Amino acid sequence: MKNICMIGLGYIGLPTATLFASKQCQVLGVDVVPEVVDTINQGKIHIVEPELDILVHAAVTEGYLRAALVPEAAEAFLIAVPTPFIGDHKPDVSYIEAAAHSIASVLQKGNLVVLESTSPVGATEQLEAWLMAVRPDLSFPSQAGDQADIHIAYCPERVLPGKVVHELVENDRIIGGLSDKSTELAIELYSAFVDGRCIKTNARTAEMCKLTENSFRDVNIAFANELSIICEQLDVNVWELIALANRHPRVNILQPGAGVGGHCIAVDPWFIVDSAPEEARLIRTAREVNDSKPEYVLNKIRLVAEEFKLPKIALLGLAFKADIDDLRESPAVDIAQKVIQESFGEIFIVEPHIKELPAKLQADNVSLVSLAESLEKANVVVTLTDHTVFKQVKPSVLQEKITIDARGIWEQD
Repeated sequence: MKNICMIGLGYIGLPTATLFASKQCQVLGVDVVPEVVDTINQGKIHIVEPELDILVHAAVTEGYLRAALVPEAAEAFLIAVPTPFIGDHKPDVSYIEAAAHSIASVLQKGNLVVLESTSPVGATEQLEAWLMAVRPDLSFPSQAGDQADIHIAYCPERVLPGKVVHELVENDRIIGGLSDKSTELAIELYSAFVDGRCIKTNARTAEMCKLTENSFRDVNIAFANELSIICEQLDVNVWELIALANRHPRVNILQPGAGVGGHCIAVDPWFIVDSAPEEARLIRTAREVNDSKPEYVLNKIRLVAEEFKLPKIALLGLAFKADIDDLRESPAVDIAQKVIQESFGEIFIVEPHIKELPAKLQADNVSLVSLAESLEKANVVVTLTDHTVFKQVKPSVLQEKITIDARGIWEQD
């Protein structure tokens, strides 16, 4: 399959579309945001991801990648759209439904449709149902198995922001079709650029695998975050403790932080909880522990702010992890917003990977400043993200300031 239509040009859709284009596939990327479409058609990118800008420029220049607002006929359709929450942590699959309706009219016999979006178990079958309702003239796997006109599979990404291009190529892919032929066609498709193994399963197992991977990580982070709270109560340095405990050959405790962010670890476990609310007790508790950590950090800021007539607080980092520009589900953003709302004093925000503050963080007493300016003006310094540039701050600069180091950048030293 050399003619591909990618629905969604975000942090996963654009790199994936570009890698197919780099293998001389004709790729149309579809997005609902006109500015995104225009940017890509100029050979530029709207997100920060190492190597991606060079690849996109080459793919557009050579004529293998272009962007549009609506889908066109293709051999394979890939869907990489958001799956946020609605209400009380219930998965919102409306973007997937909208994507299904957008491609339904251009589907042709022999097409492959692959869902990449992180989804609750059963979403691939729901995708098929939406397509069947719009296109009764075509047959689908649940009706005709391997003989279906349209083949459907689920293939989630498993990448690390900042290393997306490399990991999309190198990491194994779990591919689960609604029929054996759907799986085989999807494996053949992804083998165009994936050097890792493409491993066969069914759609429900593939969906659950993605959720399980991120829930496993969430549970382990929750252990570290809870440990940090206990250690402070007991007057124990958690960073030293973890370093010592990890010298055990079968112990590998993660590092605590200000919470958990991003559109994967902070979201995916709730999909399991929603599907099995009575059974997912540990997964739910881990989510609650990690979701409560920002308030714990905020309380520490409140106590310190009370020591000054005019607190001048530097908040270092908004991204949910180091050295990226991604603010999705970031606990640092939540903490910054509440600090601003409670009017603690003058706020200096340092986030070297963005050019302007999100609208919800803009206020008269708030400035987006350089690291040097924040350290010069602030009397309270709070580390929320462990960007590499923050680690280069010399301890002598902090001697006359109160520090709250939620990432252990300086406490470990």
